[in-house]
Amino acid sequence: MSEHDGHDDHHGHHHPRPRTPVEARVDAFEALLVERGLLDASEVDAVVAYYEHDVGPMNGARVVARAWIDPDYKRRMLADGSKAAEEIGLDIGPLRLVVVENTPSVHNVIVCTLCSCYPRMLLGLPPDWYKSRNYRSRVVRDPRAVLAEFGTTIPDDTRIRVHDSTADMRYLVMPMRPEGTENLSEADLARLVTRDSMIGVALADPPSEK
Repeated sequence: MSEHDGHDDHHGHHHPRPRTPVEARVDAFEALLVERGLLDASEVDAVVAYYEHDVGPMNGARVVARAWIDPDYKRRMLADGSKAAEEIGLDIGPLRLVVVENTPSVHNVIVCTLCSCYPRMLLGLPPDWYKSRNYRSRVVRDPRAVLAEFGTTIPDDTRIRVHDSTADMRYLVMPMRPEGTENLSEADLARLVTRDSMIGVALADPPSEK
């Protein structure tokens, strides 16, 4: 079984799964700090709520959707992702944001081989599989096989580029705009942009048929 299995699925939804030893140790450590008065449980809840509601994939999706409909914004975004994010009210702090564009000839994937550096201000908390040693090592050696495990098949004639995040630089993938979305609004387009498509392990969702 791959380390991708059993974690939150590839579109960000959550399913019941056994707790990992690391999660159990974190919970025990948190409970001990609360018991000794060194940590307030409400502080932990506030941090979790912040990442669930104030920052997350919906912010990254806004950046991508704007680029899909505004060629000038897209050029600015590819030139300086940090400034482009600020244009629509997203403050990513001192980190440098580099946006890489998927095209029919190039598919981009993000990893952090040393730890789990991740554009949290745009994607929220990193999924378990992103932090796993399995993903961090294998996606560099054989990205096409790893993508296939996510159900993402990349044509043989499409080059795959793997980008390694650093302590002061983060990457964001701009997935290709799905076909049949010419008449969709910016808000509707943003709903097609998933967390995993902005990491590069998936494609943007196709428009739903009505």
